[in-house]
Amino acid sequence: MNASPAHPPQNFSLNGKIIVLTGGAGLYGRGLTTQLAESGATLILASRNLSALEKVAAEERALGRNVQARSLDQADESSVLKLRDSVYQEFGRVDGLVNNAVARPMKTAGAPLADWKASMKTNATGLFAITRAFGEKMAAQGTGSIVNIGSIQGMVGPDFTLYEGTTMTAPPDYFFHKGGMMNLTRYFAALYGPQGVRVNCLAPGGFYNGQNPTFVERYIKATFLRRMADDRDLGGPVIFLLSEAARYVTGVNLPVDAGYTAH
Repeated sequence: MNASPAHPPQNFSLNGKIIVLTGGAGLYGRGLTTQLAESGATLILASRNLSALEKVAAEERALGRNVQARSLDQADESSVLKLRDSVYQEFGRVDGLVNNAVARPMKTAGAPLADWKASMKTNATGLFAITRAFGEKMAAQGTGSIVNIGSIQGMVGPDFTLYEGTTMTAPPDYFFHKGGMMNLTRYFAALYGPQGVRVNCLAPGGFYNGQNPTFVERYIKATFLRRMADDRDLGGPVIFLLSEAARYVTGVNLPVDAGYTAH
């Protein structure tokens, strides 16, 4: 019987790859930062909260990983282009972009329309702007992988019974822009595919961050694995989609939800 290899196959590795991760200090981003950096990537974190990113980057560098922090306001195209140009000027290429940044200004369906507009500026227009900016450069270099961090809320309607008796809500803007992200993924996959650029979407399920226990109890019963996600659950699928192991995978929406959407 052959022994298991000490290390994963090289085609699952991110060694030598230049990866840009937006929103690297938040709910999903902190875990993704550690896992992508562990996998060998040179990782550039980018968001509006530069001080939080600098702290994360310093923690990772102390462990011997190559992580930098850059400023990015995804709602501002000039900020997007400045980030892109600075990374290309320093490294000469970008192998992967992970669109993980999100703004959550809208709290309820009755929120002011200005909150909806602010959400779309970052989560719809901003997503388009950064994907196009990096996608065009990747297409010109003839290779690259873009991974959009979506949500199961872009695949299904809200189950309001999960929230009854709690202060939690399911604002409509999130469902709208995460649903749009899925089809924008397919659009860019078709547009840039002939130039060797792959574009895929991940749809995470509920992520535990101290939610109301009643909600948690209800939610986990709707999953096959009977638990919510934690910060170790997303890195593997993202690394796969960024790596050469997924070289023939594009235009895909991959649920990472413990079976929530498989009912």
